[in-house]
Amino acid sequence: MNKGPLQLVALVLGIIGLVGTCAVTGMPQWKISAFIEENIIVFENRWEGLWMNCIRHANFRMQCKEYDSLLALSPDLQAGRGLMCASVALAFVGLLIAFIGMKCTKFMDEGTRTKWFVLISAGILLVMSGICIITPVSWTANTIIRDFYNPLLLNAQRRELGEALYIGWAVSGFLFASGIIMICYSAPLEEKKTRLTVSSKMSTYHPPILQRQASSMYSKSQYV
Repeated sequence: MNKGPLQLVALVLGIIGLVGTCAVTGMPQWKISAFIEENIIVFENRWEGLWMNCIRHANFRMQCKEYDSLLALSPDLQAGRGLMCASVALAFVGLLIAFIGMKCTKFMDEGTRTKWFVLISAGILLVMSGICIITPVSWTANTIIRDFYNPLLLNAQRRELGEALYIGWAVSGFLFASGIIMICYSAPLEEKKTRLTVSSKMSTYHPPILQRQASSMYSKSQYV
């Protein structure tokens, strides 16, 4: 099987995952206002993200303000900041390493096992990046759902799942797929199997001259 196209697909999936990770990290739509009252006239929407909260008024004017203190954030948003930044770094480094170790690139010798180790390392980094995304996204979603059904909270304090959470789940899937393809379809494995097959065939092959000599010696031994 030619593994070059599969590695290109994995690289494209990883690039999409990296771009999506950067978008989710900067988006303020992690938590949005929950409109559960009977009044259908909405004057403003509230968005809460990792770095700022925004208010969008009915006249399409939006105002955003950065958080004054990290300690004022909820634990899920505090952890989300660190994990999302770590995810961006891991995805970037993983894609860079994967580009160096791909079969279509010539940064390393094709016959060595170095490319195999490089691609395995890149795949592990991409999978770790996906884990770093899905953890804060799922944690935030669980907090929103738990608070939504909390009878002690007012309706104005309840929030709903924002678009950033759905994008985060999709992005983590892209990164997981990219990392698994990188791990499973490493180029030198195919070459190693080919070498083992050729060597086994050479070990079982006997030239015709040696075969004739062996048969003649066997026949002479019978007469003796």
